[in-house]
Amino acid sequence: MSPNIFGRKSVIALLLVICFVGVWMGCSTTVKERQQGQPVTGATRETNAEWEGTGKYYLDDVRVPSELNYQPNRSFVYETPKFKAGVMVFTKWRLDISSLIEFFTYNMEKDNWKLVNSFRGKESFLNFTKPDKTCTVKMVEKWYGTTVVEIRVGPLGEKKM
Repeated sequence: MSPNIFGRKSVIALLLVICFVGVWMGCSTTVKERQQGQPVTGATRETNAEWEGTGKYYLDDVRVPSELNYQPNRSFVYETPKFKAGVMVFTKWRLDISSLIEFFTYNMEKDNWKLVNSFRGKESFLNFTKPDKTCTVKMVEKWYGTTVVEIRVGPLGEKKM
């Protein structure tokens, strides 16, 4: 066999892999597309009204989109009769971070959380507060396509020196 045949086989295999990855990535959808059955066009109050009732509550009052998969091995919850706190981790293949930010911003404010600040970049953070507790939502899209959402809820107390 000539060395040229091996070169051709590797080029064909590489092209097949690239085509497969391209088709696979093209079939992904965002959170809002799955919830509404339509492409994402932009956040409006009408769009946000359709988010009502979607998702599931964790740690009493943090609504999480139903598309996210809870990871109990990477999470922990501290619970007393009056308070729940902890770190909860969720994952999903190929979710749009902007759509997640809109989901959490809308639903947290609807549930009486106040947005304190947000950081958007390679890792995005949303920080919320209530009179007795705080919540941080961290969203990261990994290089291999998985979106990881980490939600931290803890008590709000003033430290006295």
